[in-house]
Amino acid sequence: MDLKSNEPFWLIKNGMPNSYPSVASNIETEILIVGAGITGSLIAHQCIKDGYKTTIIDRRDVANGSTSATTSMLQYEIDVPLYKLKTQIGDEAATESYKACLESISKLEEITKEIKSDCGFKNKESLYFASYKKDVSWLKEEFEARKKAGFDVKWLEADAIEQKFEIKNSFGGILSNAGASIDAYTLCHELLDYNSKKGLAVYDKTTIKNTIYKADGIKVTTEDNHIISARKIIYCNGFEGTQIIKENIANLLATYALVCEQDLEIPKKIVNTLVWNTAQPYLYMRTTDDNRLLIGGEDVSFVNGKKRDALLTVKTNRLEEKLKKIFPDYSFKTDYSWAGTFAETKDGLPYIGEHDDFKNALFVLGFGGNGITFSVIGMDIVSDLLKGKKNKLAEHFRFGR
Repeated sequence: MDLKSNEPFWLIKNGMPNSYPSVASNIETEILIVGAGITGSLIAHQCIKDGYKTTIIDRRDVANGSTSATTSMLQYEIDVPLYKLKTQIGDEAATESYKACLESISKLEEITKEIKSDCGFKNKESLYFASYKKDVSWLKEEFEARKKAGFDVKWLEADAIEQKFEIKNSFGGILSNAGASIDAYTLCHELLDYNSKKGLAVYDKTTIKNTIYKADGIKVTTEDNHIISARKIIYCNGFEGTQIIKENIANLLATYALVCEQDLEIPKKIVNTLVWNTAQPYLYMRTTDDNRLLIGGEDVSFVNGKKRDALLTVKTNRLEEKLKKIFPDYSFKTDYSWAGTFAETKDGLPYIGEHDDFKNALFVLGFGGNGITFSVIGMDIVSDLLKGKKNKLAEHFRFGR
């Protein structure tokens, strides 16, 4: 399945920093990671740090799936608001999930420093504003829930939002002092390169034909009939990982994004802020480290790649129109536009951990708008599970919840 279309900005901007071979012989390893995107590269980083002989494979070029299409906004806010999530999974679990996302942003910053990354990690505020007057009451309820949970948040009225950010046509919103942005495509390549020098075996353009789950490990047969034997297999291939699971754990959506030309004068007052709103589907925006404005949204149910891509022009126009309502005096000129496919769960949470149907397998499937932060959380969960330790968050993100 094609996970993206047209010209993903990060892929065009960065090209292919590194290239890797496909599997050309039989391999024996302790850990086999399936999916060499940002999730797989983070999990590989942890596995190498924990001392495991680790191999990572991808059926595409590395980082060439969803990682090349992500907007790379790092938020602690989960797609399901905290006050709603509490009613679904309980106060403690909901608060712990939100706080884990918050802590993951700091951990990711530490990782970028550790590997001396050029991914442009930048701490930012996050503004979540009401698009309609009817949204104010529940958004204020969300504000109170976050404040009670100890998050650093402020409520801004519409006039304060316009004064601080020059954003018009809002009805108030939550300003959080926590968020960040990166170039996930670059970070993924950097992590794989960094860890390949520490023993990580990286292979791309390698497709799995068959997997046998045994009591003492797993055996993978590739399309070229090479055998990969491992003690554990970890699936880090996003919604494609759900295709081997019988139950329906996520719904597929198509999303759209665009960035402006580099020499345009972007709204300076949101350079250090992630912005998103309460519209359905919501609009979100951030600036890039090369002085562009990136906007996205207009999500629709995913049917197939052809129908998703056919909507690209229409969705680009709609995103531009919505931006004009927020910044009426700003002239946005699209330089790149693209579509991507992602999955969402009923509670906005990922699926991380073991599955009863697959012996010696772990899954790290980070869905929704928090795929990267969920992947960072997954590093600790996987590390504990591989060592036979319990992890409290694993209970919140388990299959069958």
